[in-house]
Amino acid sequence: MNDQRTEQLHSLTIERSEVDTRSGGPGWAAVIVAMVLAGGAGAAAAWFLLPEPEAAPAIQAQSPAVEERVQADNASTAAPAPRPAVNSGLVASGYVVARRQATVSAEITGRIRDVLIEEGAVVEAGEVLAYLDDDRAQIDLDLYEAQEAAANERARALAAQLTEARTVLERTERLVTSGYASDSRRTAQQAQVDSLRAQLSAARADLAAAQVRVRSQRDYVDRHIVRAPFGGVVIAKNAQVGEILSPVSAGGGFTRTGIATLVDMESLELEVDVNEGQIQRVSAGQQVEAILDAYPDWRIPAHVEAIIPTADRARATIRVRVALGERDARILPDMAARVTFLDET
Repeated sequence: MNDQRTEQLHSLTIERSEVDTRSGGPGWAAVIVAMVLAGGAGAAAAWFLLPEPEAAPAIQAQSPAVEERVQADNASTAAPAPRPAVNSGLVASGYVVARRQATVSAEITGRIRDVLIEEGAVVEAGEVLAYLDDDRAQIDLDLYEAQEAAANERARALAAQLTEARTVLERTERLVTSGYASDSRRTAQQAQVDSLRAQLSAARADLAAAQVRVRSQRDYVDRHIVRAPFGGVVIAKNAQVGEILSPVSAGGGFTRTGIATLVDMESLELEVDVNEGQIQRVSAGQQVEAILDAYPDWRIPAHVEAIIPTADRARATIRVRVALGERDARILPDMAARVTFLDET
């Protein structure tokens, strides 16, 4: 009897590795033996119907290379660190323009006799730029000056005659008073004085008219001289000696409308076009940073001078004038530029 029970117990023995794999520990072998002793084979069969316990997760050691790669992957997938905020304002493009720029011409039509300037010349206000042929004007001036001199001499002669007639009239009045002359003589002498007085007035009027003609002709002669209306730099020489200059001509051939183009470099500024949808970000006096395309590393401080109160319907833009904070010989008219309107913080 003992041998039979011993054989039964031996048949129910479970290997240690199998128990460890299924149950995760050696404690289940003792439970099975107790169940067999208590209830025999039926209890043992009930044990096999129980759910298999989950195996504990195995912890595996990783190599240093694998750990570094995992850390790198975690770093790449992590959220990037926030960058500091940059004050990036509205950007617009435009050109350098001059508030004072003029094509200098004469007020009359004439042939150019001499041109005294070249491109790049610096001139002062009132400096002579060119001369027109004024020979005919000078002849007329000489004629008017001679007429003025003649009118002046005639007036002087009449004034002398009037002085003499007044003296004679005074003597005649004394003779009439003393009874040595008649009243008719005194009346005739009075008429002579009145006539000379009228002639003298007419002569003086003629003299004044002659003087006006002389002044007018001198001004006309002076208009044959082309002068600079303001100080600046000559950026274009538009005419040559021998060509006809006419301010009312359409140009072409030998007819020119101007001698030269003059720019006041002290009046240079920027004109940029801002989209009308962004114009609310621009205000008068706002600080601006300008960069010329010719000098991309040079940042010029500037500010908004004015916003032109009209819009371009075709391009949906509004023009803004920007005053430069620096004056430099490198800044030239019609240079392309980009400006950044700095947001106020």
